Amino acid sequence: MTVHTDTIAAIATPAGSGGVGIIRISGAKAKRIAEKITRLELSTPRKAAFAAFKNMAEQTIDSGLVLYFQAPASFTGEDVIELQGHGGQVVMNMLLKAVIAHGARMARPGEFSMRAFLNEKIDLVQAEAIADVITSGSEAAVLASQRSLQGAFSAHINHILQLLIETRVWVESAIDFPEEEIDFLSDSGLQQQLADLNRTLKKTLNKTETGVVLNQGISIAIIGKPNAGKSSLLNCLTEEETAIISEVAGTTRDVIKEDVVIAGIPVRLIDTAGIHKSNDPIEQQGIERALKMKQQADVVLHVIDGSDQLVMLEESLNNHITVINKSDLMKTAQNIPESALLVSAKLKQGIDSLREAIVNQVTSGGLNENSFTARVRHIEQLKLTQSHIDAAETQLSYNQGELSAEELRLAQNALSEITGDFSSDDLLGEIFSSFCIGK
Repeated sequence: MTVHTDTIAAIATPAGSGGVGIIRISGAKAKRIAEKITRLELSTPRKAAFAAFKNMAEQTIDSGLVLYFQAPASFTGEDVIELQGHGGQVVMNMLLKAVIAHGARMARPGEFSMRAFLNEKIDLVQAEAIADVITSGSEAAVLASQRSLQGAFSAHINHILQLLIETRVWVESAIDFPEEEIDFLSDSGLQQQLADLNRTLKKTLNKTETGVVLNQGISIAIIGKPNAGKSSLLNCLTEEETAIISEVAGTTRDVIKEDVVIAGIPVRLIDTAGIHKSNDPIEQQGIERALKMKQQADVVLHVIDGSDQLVMLEESLNNHITVINKSDLMKTAQNIPESALLVSAKLKQGIDSLREAIVNQVTSGGLNENSFTARVRHIEQLKLTQSHIDAAETQLSYNQGELSAEELRLAQNALSEITGDFSSDDLLGEIFSSFCIGK
């Protein structure tokens, strides 16, 4: 357990007015500070007591409940106190001021969670999941964040770590005992072990990419020529009259953004100006913004007017979904690629299929009850792990046991950075600084 000499405190509830406000205190002095403020002897952990909260001048600031969580059975692993009073910003600030006057200091963003991590109450993935629960943009994201918080993602990583350690032991044993008659490095069992490791890593990477989508959401740009029905499609996906629609081409000249949830995924829909040649300077600006959104979006819906002559995309990009709108007015079905979706925004036909296509585009097999949230850094570390394992396989093919063992060691370090078993102070500072104060 990491021992901290200082005691930290912060307001744990959001700024503003509310029925209840909470001050959280953690550290060796937490119990003594609470006893001075409440004039109570806090001898029984986890038992709520009613008390008046007094400042240094013996003035009653507020009254409410005090809860004592004795180390190590607390969130941070240290003595933790919660003072639960009325949720006014002024009264909370006065109470925090009294706590600091008795010997605590203001907590830094995420410092409570960092202490929980340093005291091995949670791993780094679980610490990040706490922030993810708070900022979740959909019900599915909340449930997925809770699965990460309860250790579902960490279990995947630890399973890979176990396979990786077993492989390292195999390789390093062959190096340490070269006099053995059996060539362990060329053993087919070792090759199978590496193959299993790679397969498990790939599955976890796919799940992690889906977890990032749930955590961060995606942006979808709706592009196409004027009067293709882009704004009508936006209205269908938002299920509101978000954008003005008209038979007159070029109604949308600027970017319209709307946040929705599609099948549990937080989505920012971006309706854009029709892309075509124009001499109108205002329209040109709208077209420039549309092209910019096209480059920046996670998914691009390329909307084509089905009642007009069909012109397909000149490029085939992985993040593009071709949507042929006004399918009810189509005169011919020639030259339509199999991947194109036929919809009618006017009749609201094909919209469910479009939603399904969007989910499949950004997830591996869609969302399910086993999905968990993740972050971009997790994907980066998994890919780095993969590159070291690939290098280890290459070195083994040349019978270079020492070099292969080194690559496997680097792979283990890269993977361990996800859970925090191997991490730098800079990494921890970057992660926890993004948390809110009091968490």
